[in-house]
Amino acid sequence: MKKRGSAHEIDMIHGPLAGKLLVFAIPLMLSSLLQLLFNAADVVVVGRYAGDAALAAVGSTSSLINLMVNIFIGLSVGANVVVARDLGAERDAEVHRDVHTAVTLALLGGVALTVLGVPLSRQMLVWTSSPADVIDLATVYLRIYFLGMPANMLYNFGAAILRAQGDTQRPLYILSAAGVLNAGLNLYFVIVWQMSVAGVALATIISQYLSAALVLVCLVRDRGPLRLELKRLRLEAPVVRRIAQVGLPAGFQGMVFSISNVVIQSSINSFNVTAIVAGSAASANIEGFVYAAMNAFYQTCLTFSSQNYGAGETRRVDRTLALCQVYVTVTGLVLGGMTVVFGRQLAAIYAPGQEAVIDQAVARLSIVCATYCLCGIMDTMVGVLRGIGYSVIPMAVSMAGACGLRLIWVATVFRAVRTPTVLYISYPVSWGITALTHFLFFLAVRKRAYAKVAPAAARA
Repeated sequence: MKKRGSAHEIDMIHGPLAGKLLVFAIPLMLSSLLQLLFNAADVVVVGRYAGDAALAAVGSTSSLINLMVNIFIGLSVGANVVVARDLGAERDAEVHRDVHTAVTLALLGGVALTVLGVPLSRQMLVWTSSPADVIDLATVYLRIYFLGMPANMLYNFGAAILRAQGDTQRPLYILSAAGVLNAGLNLYFVIVWQMSVAGVALATIISQYLSAALVLVCLVRDRGPLRLELKRLRLEAPVVRRIAQVGLPAGFQGMVFSISNVVIQSSINSFNVTAIVAGSAASANIEGFVYAAMNAFYQTCLTFSSQNYGAGETRRVDRTLALCQVYVTVTGLVLGGMTVVFGRQLAAIYAPGQEAVIDQAVARLSIVCATYCLCGIMDTMVGVLRGIGYSVIPMAVSMAGACGLRLIWVATVFRAVRTPTVLYISYPVSWGITALTHFLFFLAVRKRAYAKVAPAAARA
C-alpha cells in the first residue's frame, strides 16, 4: 500500500490488528463521549439551575432529534464505507470525488433539516404526547437546536471521511475544543443570563458550528486524496448511488429505531408523571455514555472491514470482527456494570436532591445497562455486514427484531402490565434476538461475499 502523505493515516490492511483497532477505537470512543457531553451538559445545567420541567423538556427531545437526523447520519456511514473501500483499493481519484460529494450531501441535508424541523417542532412534540407542563420549553429547545443542523451534518460527514483513513485523533481534538466551549456557554447563558432551555440550546449549536468549521479546515488542508477544494463541491451521481446503497438502509434503520424509541418515549410520557419522564431522561443520558463507548467498536469494525474488503484481505475482515466483538463485550459488561453499581450517584448529578427522579432513573439503569453489551454485539455485527457490502438485509433484520418487536411489546405486554419496568425490558429482549439473527446471516453470506474480492476467501 503506497503512502499517501497523511500523518494521521493508519495502515489497516497490513500488520497486527489488535493494537491498531484500539489505536483507532479509543480516540473515537473519547470523541463520541465528548459529543454526548453536549447534550449531557444541557441536561445537567437545566436540572440543577432551571428545575424539573426544564430537565424533562430537554430530555424528551432526544428521540425526536434522532428521528430527524438519522437518515443523514446513515448517509455519513455510507460515505465512510465508500471512502474506506476506495482507499483500500488505492483508487485515489475516486476518493477525491467521494469527499466532495459527501460534503455537498452534508450541506444540503443540514439545510433541509433546519427548514423542516424549525416550523414542525411543536407539532412533533404534540404527536409524541409531550406533557403539557414541558411542551413549551421543549419547543423552544427543539427550534433552536434545529438551527444548528447544517453544522451537525458537516461535522458528522467530515469526521466520517477522516475516519475512513484511520484518523480518529483530529476529531477528538475538535470535539475537545467544542466541548469546553459548550460547557462554558451553558453555564453563562443559564446562570448569568437566565435563559433556561434556550441558553443550553444556543450553547450547543454554537459549539457545533465551531466543530464543523474545524473539521472543514482539516479536509481543506489535507495533502492526500481527502483534500477538499470548496470550488469543486458538487453531487456526482455515481458516488451518490454508492453512498446511498450503504447509507440509505443504514439511515432508514436508524429512523425506524428512532420511531420505536419515540413510541417508547410516548409511552413514558403517557404516565403523565414528571418524575418518570425526568428520571427516564436522566437515565437515557447516562446510558448514552456506555453506548458511545461500545459504538466506537461498531465504527472500528465498519471502517477496518471496509478497507480490508476493498483490498481483498478477507482473513483480516474475520479477524477484525472477532477482535471487535471481544472488545465491545468487555466494554459493555464493565461500563454497564459500573452504571448499575453507581446508578444512584450518577442520577443525582442530573437531579440533585430529587429522590423521586433518582429512583426512576435507577430503575431504568438496572435493566438497560446490565444488559447493554447485547446492543454492542448487535451493532458490531451490523458493522461487518455493511463493510462487506450488505446493508439492506441488516436493516430489515433490525427493523423486524429490534424495532418491530419493541412495537409489538408496547402494544401487547406493556398494554397488559403498564409499568415503566415492563417497558424497559423490551430493550434487552430485542437486542439479543437481533444480534443472533445478524450473526446467522453473516455465516450464511460470508463465503459468497469474500469470493467476490478474493478467490482465496472461498477457502477461508
